Amino acid sequence: MSERLQAGDTAPAFSLPDADGNQVSLADHLGRKVIVYFYPAALTPGCTTQACDFTDNLEVFAGAGYDVIGISPDKPAKLAKFRESEDLKVTLLADEDKSVLEAYGAFGEKSLYGKTVVGVIRSTVVVDEQGKVERALYNVKATGHVAKLLRDLKVGA
Repeated sequence: MSERLQAGDTAPAFSLPDADGNQVSLADHLGRKVIVYFYPAALTPGCTTQACDFTDNLEVFAGAGYDVIGISPDKPAKLAKFRESEDLKVTLLADEDKSVLEAYGAFGEKSLYGKTVVGVIRSTVVVDEQGKVERALYNVKATGHVAKLLRDLKVGA
């Protein structure tokens, strides 16, 4: 079971392929705040809701100095299909070996329909301009999470 991150921790570095196969790393975003969110699977109802909510609010986040990156264990080709089918604007990255999910504490045991399973824990980590964790949220809900994040970060208010 991976350790959960805490505010003040250094965000684990990563470099992963995006939907087009281009490498994107956390270091590319140094100097800007980054919202890194982890979701179980592209093209599923909850993950689609969440990705669309982030896309709908992308300009608001960008205006406040935040970049948004979504990470799942999907292959880049599936991410491309997800992006096209839902007209997503957020950067989607593929973590097929789940190493980044584990480094961020977003993979492990969770409760699903009353059963304990191992999988992706829907999580959001806000990283500051210096690469430090500003806040780490685990077991977030797909619906309403982006609105809560906007309120909590006092963005677009």
